[in-house]
Amino acid sequence: MKYSKKELEPKFRQYYLDITERVASLSTCKRAQVGTVIVKDNKIISTGYNGSVRGTEHCTDVGCLMVDGHCMRCLHSEINAIAFAEKDDLKRATLFCTHKPCLSCFNLLAQVGITDVVYINDYGKHEGEVAEYYYKVKRARGINFHKGTTDYY
Repeated sequence: MKYSKKELEPKFRQYYLDITERVASLSTCKRAQVGTVIVKDNKIISTGYNGSVRGTEHCTDVGCLMVDGHCMRCLHSEINAIAFAEKDDLKRATLFCTHKPCLSCFNLLAQVGITDVVYINDYGKHEGEVAEYYYKVKRARGINFHKGTTDYY
């Protein structure tokens, strides 16, 4: 099978998904350890993990700040990875993540031009209008989702 992007070939996809799990281990949130790797032209351009805003207290030190089942103290890994990437590198890049992006992160990655998302674990369930919106944005922006695994071999 021919892949349009080298990073989507199984051996490279496995490699980048393995790295997302390593990056997730740096998370400072007790609730969830999530890691993101952004790749373009088979080169890592940025990584991110969920953690507190720079210079503020971490969940590992003071506990999570929970609202409706979500930690408000931490930035999501996708946001951190995008924040530390060069803007032009994000266009047509592939985002690898330990968890499927939430709707807010999905909107951000659509806005910056990421075209492929490979994730290991599902996150949340999108139904009704939200699922319809997700589909419309994916189609309008040409975003492809691929559910990956870290055990191809």
